[in-house]
Amino acid sequence: MKTILSAAHAATAHPVKAFGGVCIALALLSAPASAGEYRLGVMDKLRIRVAEWQTAEGAIRDWSAVSGDYGVGADGSVSLPFIGQLPADGRTTGELAEEIGKKMQVLFGLRDLPSASVEIAEYRPVYLAGEIQTPGAYPYAPGLTVLKAVSFGGGLRRAEAGQRFARDFLRSEGEAAVYLAERNRLAIRRARIGAEMSDAKDIEMPKDLGTSDEARAILQSEKALMASREKRLRLQLTALADLKSLLTNEIDALSKKSDTQTRQLELVQGDLAKMDSLAEKGLAISSRRLALEQRTADLQAALLDIDTASLKAKQDINKATQDETNLQNDWDAQLAQELQNTEQELDTLTLKLGTSRDLMSEALMQSADAGSLKGGLSAADIGYSILRTVDGKAETIRATETTPVLPGDIVKVDVSVGTQ
Repeated sequence: MKTILSAAHAATAHPVKAFGGVCIALALLSAPASAGEYRLGVMDKLRIRVAEWQTAEGAIRDWSAVSGDYGVGADGSVSLPFIGQLPADGRTTGELAEEIGKKMQVLFGLRDLPSASVEIAEYRPVYLAGEIQTPGAYPYAPGLTVLKAVSFGGGLRRAEAGQRFARDFLRSEGEAAVYLAERNRLAIRRARIGAEMSDAKDIEMPKDLGTSDEARAILQSEKALMASREKRLRLQLTALADLKSLLTNEIDALSKKSDTQTRQLELVQGDLAKMDSLAEKGLAISSRRLALEQRTADLQAALLDIDTASLKAKQDINKATQDETNLQNDWDAQLAQELQNTEQELDTLTLKLGTSRDLMSEALMQSADAGSLKGGLSAADIGYSILRTVDGKAETIRATETTPVLPGDIVKVDVSVGTQ
């Protein structure tokens, strides 16, 4: 399962389209700890984008040769073109992005500091061991708990035929918890899209989600994403407005230059008329008349160049205006599509959640000891532990079903079935 934090698109060097899709700010992650506290580790997959605002040209330069998807290697570093190996293990995405920008500026002697974004495309996996139906490595998802992780592996391993209903109940319970958490994320995402479509400044928590820590963490993540997207859109619109202002100033300057050239042409044409009068009387020198005719031709050519440049600037203003309209239309269409997709995913998860709850009810009814199941499988002594590496040292942590799981953790389950 990939956690995609921002869709970063390639930018072009054209000043009108330069801002389109360049990811300027880092998106926050919805993880057990806050995004600023998450530390990268081996096997994390990163999506890196680098762009540079060129002050002199007034345009964005996309460093596509450096941008791309990378993985944190076994030595804890990430290898980038031109830059080489950069240590990533134990660092935040913000720290890594800052170092990439500084390295690029020094390496290429850039006047402006490039803006780099580092997003986690896929977390390093978690591992399930012990009394699990299907032990192994599984993709990490934000908000993962021990119970959800166990559900990934098919629940507890119960070889005894009499425990089949208990196993089915636990697996369905785990699946229901995963579906419920995903549904909550989608509900808050829908609220964020609605706020963006109505130009609201904040996102309201859906009433049916309450005020749990997990819901608040998801809400904060969506607020950060909305702020980042709004900033990017405003930046694009501002760039187009600035371009139109520059072009308007250019047209004004060309108009003034045209007026000056026109006055000069009128003076030269007046001199040429006088010269023709003198020539008729035999008082003018032919070379002088030729010089005035050449000057007249030069001024007429200059006026034509000015008119051409003015026309080109007006065409560029029209194009910038069209780009503004297209940008807003594309933004509205994107929001509408996202809302439609989110609604479809919510409908699907609602069906899955209902199916899991029906399976739980069926397991309860068919079990010979339904009361024991309702109490949480009291006949089974289930023990959870997490093996986690902290600062290069492995430590074992006793856990419960609600203990948060971090990327790279090894979740071990021990089951001792008693007499019912």
